[in-house]
Amino acid sequence: MAPSAMSRGKDNWISALSEAQPVPYWLEDPGKPHPEPALTGTETCDLLVVGGGYSGLWTALNAKERDPRRDVVLLEGREVGWAASGRNGGFCAASLTHGLPNGLTRWPDEIHRLEELGRRNLDGIEAAVARHGIDCDFERTGEIDVATETYQARELRDWHREMEAEGLADGIEFLDADAVREQVNSPTFEAGLWDRRGVAMLHPAKLAWGLKRACMELGVRVYEHTPALTLKQYGAAMAVRTPYGSVRARGVALGTNIFPSLLRRVRSYTVPVYDYALMTEPLSAGQLASIGWKNRQGLGDSANQFHYFRLSADNRILWGGYDAVHHYGGRVRAEYDDRPETYAKLAGHFFTCFPQLEGVRFTHAWGGAIDTCSRFSAFFGTAHQGKVAYAAGYTGLGVGATRFGADVMLDLLDGERTERTELEMVRRKPLPFPPEPFAWTGIALTKWSLARADAHGGRRNLWLRTMDRLGLGFDS
Repeated sequence: MAPSAMSRGKDNWISALSEAQPVPYWLEDPGKPHPEPALTGTETCDLLVVGGGYSGLWTALNAKERDPRRDVVLLEGREVGWAASGRNGGFCAASLTHGLPNGLTRWPDEIHRLEELGRRNLDGIEAAVARHGIDCDFERTGEIDVATETYQARELRDWHREMEAEGLADGIEFLDADAVREQVNSPTFEAGLWDRRGVAMLHPAKLAWGLKRACMELGVRVYEHTPALTLKQYGAAMAVRTPYGSVRARGVALGTNIFPSLLRRVRSYTVPVYDYALMTEPLSAGQLASIGWKNRQGLGDSANQFHYFRLSADNRILWGGYDAVHHYGGRVRAEYDDRPETYAKLAGHFFTCFPQLEGVRFTHAWGGAIDTCSRFSAFFGTAHQGKVAYAAGYTGLGVGATRFGADVMLDLLDGERTERTELEMVRRKPLPFPPEPFAWTGIALTKWSLARADAHGGRRNLWLRTMDRLGLGFDS
């Protein structure tokens, strides 16, 4: 492209953002429910759930479905679904291990069981959505991992062969350039792996709101705008203090994820990473026809700094990822939710992928924090002689895996040995992150190295190879 044409292209890309609202598209839905009143006074219960995102909501719901007599209270510091659960891309994956490659590397002896448990978990989500009448635009259309470089296409083919050799390729199809462009037409696509049943697309905020309604219909008492301030032992029970009251409970499940855990010793296992997304206006019939996408799969590219993208129910395109921003000291602040320099970068990438959509406008642009850990997938544990359980570290793939994490927490609180609690993934924790300034320095160096690998045919430098050997790293 000539320099003048490139300049005009960039101007057009940026102008497409001129009316984008810096708020999550999903949370502006007119069906958003009113928040429940804050807790005032003292409550007692069998199970206290702290956190009104997916982790907490699934824990409360599954607890009542296991034992309808169990008295359950849920506390949410702001409003149900307002954080990561209402801001994500709406990819609900069967994988419990942040993708099969990560799981096969870390738990090769358990990977077939982990994959089976993940499939059953996704089936369980689909069944719960139907059973409770949750209108969240659930579409089990699968996901295509696309290659945009020749070396990535070669790696995808090699990976598919490895999956076949391991007996892990059921329902996964390799697509060459013509086949992948038949599904979704981008001049940048050179190959793809289509997981036909392992991922569903959904409206993330509607899922959270629907789970809240289902919990309340089963008798869960939900208090919003009620942050949990402290957690202490209270005789044979636990006590949590809130701004206007307190809760005493026989057991406590912590689903706070990115926010500082009430258990101080857990905090070093996660760091917050900010992720950003754009949402287009609804595509016209002609625009949609120009890109195909008749089967409505979710998509993600194969770079280290990757994009994820999908169609909404009203045929908008959500386009997110690439930048993963960690702030020094692991700070989580509202002002970090908005990052115009990342929006401009994402807009350019969008029109490079879909040049036939030039002229499409973005209506929303937003960000939010993800909790990541050094093994990129959830970890679990207990405290206070088994009266407190926690799950955290989902690393951006928690829409589906949080339901599995909820069942793990309930198993641990009930003192049950199950096929879940026997997993090495559940019994062992990741390595904690070092204190500052080492954490920030290591993450910055890893991000730089990943970008360099993307620009040099996927070749990983000494730093990345060392992180691979140690089982550490930083997932963009």
